[in-house]
Parts: sequence; structure tokens; C-alpha cells
Amino acid sequence: MNLRQISEFQELHNLQLLAKQIVEGFITGLHKSPYHGFSVEFAEHRIYNTGESTRFIDWKLFGKTDRLYTKKFEEETNLRCQIVIDISSSMLFPDKDKLNKLAFSIYSAAALINILSRQRDAVGITLFDDKIQISTDAKLNNVHLSFLYSRLQETLYTSKELNKKTDVCSNLHQIAELIHKRSLVIIFSDMFDNSNIDDVFNAIQHIKHNKHEIIIFHVFDSRYELNFEFENRPYKFIDMENGSQIKLNPNEIRDFVEKKTKLFFNEIKLRAINYKIDFVEADINNPFKDVLIKFLLKRQKLK
Repeated sequence: MNLRQISEFQELHNLQLLAKQIVEGFITGLHKSPYHGFSVEFAEHRIYNTGESTRFIDWKLFGKTDRLYTKKFEEETNLRCQIVIDISSSMLFPDKDKLNKLAFSIYSAAALINILSRQRDAVGITLFDDKIQISTDAKLNNVHLSFLYSRLQETLYTSKELNKKTDVCSNLHQIAELIHKRSLVIIFSDMFDNSNIDDVFNAIQHIKHNKHEIIIFHVFDSRYELNFEFENRPYKFIDMENGSQIKLNPNEIRDFVEKKTKLFFNEIKLRAINYKIDFVEADINNPFKDVLIKFLLKRQKLK
């Protein structure tokens, strides 16, 4: 399933249900792919070991199976994950009301939350533009998960405002200090920032220095940002973060824009490789499985 297919279900206005549909479709696909060995289910119980406290034995399950199991609780989670999403105005490209980079990031995050909860992993979210708008601790309980889905859904349907700038550097430095327990930090961003690329990766290194694992999902639209697939007619181009405008025919600047964009994309990818940071090119025109598989590969290494 990709972002365009998701639009068919948007009238449901239920992000948690959509996330479940994405993940269940993904799980079905795993059985037909080279990745079928992944486990994306979780066990709510574990076998009781002799000598442990009998306090948490599930006696109802014992009555059905004649075997002793203990219930698992939040403190027994396998992994802590912090999902960080850039919600600045540039993420509303190419259409602030429909299919855009922010929608892709939010649906991907919701699907990851679904998988994390299935595997008894704790999860929190951080949303930022020019400052951090919300940052939660990583937890697993149902009340917390419902809040995460609700906050993401609210952001999906209310973040339509242009001229919201971003400050990737200072926000990532703050995030490095906010996350106190060792975690997997997943960042969704188009990486557009007024700072130079050295400062951006210094901030990312700050997170890594604090013993966190990192996956960067570089979110972009290959059709318009990379390949500049605009028709041969006049357009009014508007900077979504500062409101400046220019009128021109795309053919006049196509070669220049494509060259500059490819150089930028290659540079951030190279920096990530040099810093030994997991870096994923997340094209919003591709299926969500690309994000989910990369997450599972990373999680497998951390187990």
C-alpha cells in the first residue's frame, strides 16, 4: 500500500485503523517475500520459570492449556523507540491538502507504532518545526498509544499552515538531551534547513553520541523534487516556509534544479554513510513497506 492508495480510506478519519490495515497488508506480503522470516507479532505471555513469583501467573490460561504462563508488563518491553517527525511547511509539498511528505511520514509513523505495540516495544513521538511542539516519553500502555494516534491524526488534519519554518539543528540537539534511556530514534524529515549540512549532522551525531541508534528517513517526492516533472507552461512557485514567490516556466530551470537537488540528496546520503547512520530514501510515491522493512532490519540487529 502506498500514499495514493491510502487516500481511498481517508474518509474513515481513523488513523489507528489505517495503520492496522497498512501493517496487516505488509505482514501478508512478508509471507510472499524474502523477508518472511521476520516476526511482527508479539506474545502477551511468557512461560513461567520455576522459582519465579507466582503473582503474575495467568490462571485462566492455565485452566485452558494446563501450562503455566506469566503476563508481560510494560517494564519488560524489548525496545524503546522515539519517532521524530518534521512538521514544518516544506513537508506539506506537493499539496498541503492531499498527498504530501507530512502525510507519508505520519502514516509511516502510525504503522510503526502498530508494529512496535505488537512486539511489546515502547514508543514515543516528537513533532517539531522551528521548535519542538510535542515530545512524549516512550511507553507501551493502551492509553499512551491511543494518545499517540490521536496526536498524529490531529497533526495530519490540522497542519495546513504555510510559512512554518524549520530548525532541524537546534531541535535535534534538544531531542538528544530529552531522551534519557537508550533508544532507537527514527527521524522523518525532508532535511531542508537553513543551516549548513555540517551543523545538521553535528546535531545528529549528538544523538548518536548519547548512545542512541538512529534511522533517518529522508522524505521526498521524486516526481517533482528530484525529476521536476512539471508541465511545459508558466507556474507560480511559492516557498512554503517563507512565502516568497516567483513566476517562470519549469523548462527554464529544469536542468539547474535537477542538478542541485541530486547534489544535495547525494551529499546528505554520503554524510550519513560516513557517520555510520542508517539512511533511507523515503520516496512518497513508493509503498510503506520500504519503511517497515528497514525498521525490522534495524530492530533485528538490536535484539
